[in-house]
Amino acid sequence: MLKDKVAVITGSVRGIGRAIAMCFAKQGANVVINYSSEKRKEEADQVVTEIKALGGKAIALCANVANSEEAKGLIEGTIAAFGKIDILVNNAGITKDMLLLRMTEKEFQEVLDVNLKGVFNCSKHGAKAMMKTGGSIINMTSVVGINGNAGQSNYAASKAGVIGFTKSVAKEFAGKNIRVNAIAPGFITTDMTDILPERVKESVMTSIPMKCFGVSEEIANVAVFLASDLSSYITGEVIKVDGGMAM
Repeated sequence: MLKDKVAVITGSVRGIGRAIAMCFAKQGANVVINYSSEKRKEEADQVVTEIKALGGKAIALCANVANSEEAKGLIEGTIAAFGKIDILVNNAGITKDMLLLRMTEKEFQEVLDVNLKGVFNCSKHGAKAMMKTGGSIINMTSVVGINGNAGQSNYAASKAGVIGFTKSVAKEFAGKNIRVNAIAPGFITTDMTDILPERVKESVMTSIPMKCFGVSEEIANVAVFLASDLSSYITGEVIKVDGGMAM
């Protein structure tokens, strides 16, 4: 479905990003694994090794997406390795949860820098590389950006920003055959959610009509759809994958 396409997935050494990278590779894409700092290099190399074991092609590139020059280097490194970029998945994200009255300006800004500014940086440089050939940009938002959540005003603001950004940029690039869409996961089981207390998980479960948590592969399947020609007439959309949590 993605044979010979070149895909960059930011924040792809674990969780949803890793699942997307593996799923893309299985569909025939050449994959660029992105990690934010050298302490993640070993994990990134492991993902590359697993993709190559499946017969796929992959490289790992270090870049902090919150830094415009590093984001530019990520795109340039991709083109140097594979000659083009067809798919950009802006998945990199962080949380620094805190009630508003206790949250520092630094905690607020750091989340916006990665989750929103990072999407801006990579989309700007990625879209430039797609202008002649077209492509697909997929931004990772969240149901928290739709519904809000106590203790996550920084995260909610960043993810709501991604939704507005996605719709605006989709209008800018529609005439260039660059589609821009977003995925809004609900509660997805990852190493980040595994550490939550059981009482928190139980509370979340009550708000999910389907009464189950999602898994990363379910997000990856939607990403494949949005990256492929199956969604060739879709742009500016936000697809919720949340078991009905935000309906």
